[in-house]
Amino acid sequence: MKLIEGKKIAEAVYAECVVGFHELKAAGYQPGLAVVLIGDDPASKAYVGSKDRKCRELGMHSVKIERPADISQEDLHVLIEELNQDEKIHGILVQMPLPDHLSEEEAILRIDPAKDVDGLHPTNLGKLAMEDPTGFAPCTPSGCQRMLIESGLETSGKNVVIVGRSLLVGKSLALLMMGKGAGADATVTVAHSRTKDLAAVCREADILVAAIGRPHFIGTEHVKDGAVVIDVGINRIDDPTAKRGSRLVGDVDFDAVADRCEAITPVPGGVGPMTIAMLMANTIRSCRMKAGL
Repeated sequence: MKLIEGKKIAEAVYAECVVGFHELKAAGYQPGLAVVLIGDDPASKAYVGSKDRKCRELGMHSVKIERPADISQEDLHVLIEELNQDEKIHGILVQMPLPDHLSEEEAILRIDPAKDVDGLHPTNLGKLAMEDPTGFAPCTPSGCQRMLIESGLETSGKNVVIVGRSLLVGKSLALLMMGKGAGADATVTVAHSRTKDLAAVCREADILVAAIGRPHFIGTEHVKDGAVVIDVGINRIDDPTAKRGSRLVGDVDFDAVADRCEAITPVPGGVGPMTIAMLMANTIRSCRMKAGL
């Protein structure tokens, strides 16, 4: 069994980012990322803090904007438009989820597609479907694909089953992997809560991706011998033996299935680090396109 370590692969992405940063700096540009945090959700705060720190480590211009949970939709749109017009900002990310009274879809529509480094604007999703390289793919699916490539795991002609149909992961990853090129050319099935005999469908997978947000849902009955398993899930469960009384686990029962896998990602330390790495890469690419490099 091979452990696919996202932290190590993310470092390779950051090394590429450093090269890109210095090329841009020599041409008189500094990539800039703005992250908007609405409210005080602890998990969202932690994610935003990690993104801000990594930006600064790479020498990028980082703007962290925090607004109260009761901000109006109109005021959020005004803020996004200000960032659209800011020449120092090449990437805009509105941290999800938003408070219930705010529309995530409306907020995303307000972001300039050229600065939508999270890849969720309809323009970028359309470019993803059309395999247009000028668009931005969502960061988590891009990270999953990069992990497969860097680990030398063949995808061409393989059966890929993605459990979860969210736009953020499932649908976007399906588009990436059914496309052409490295980390793609796969036959893709997207399974979900309405899929009949889900375990049997999963057992057909050469590459199984779990992205459903249910801790330890994927067990031995879902995984065939020799499969590659990518665990996108990040769930916090109670654990009295842990220092904080809880711990992070994935959607896959790692201990149960690891021995039968050709390769598997851990949680934490798997897909998670790749999401931030691909966000940095997208921001630098946005700046490069702006600079015409």
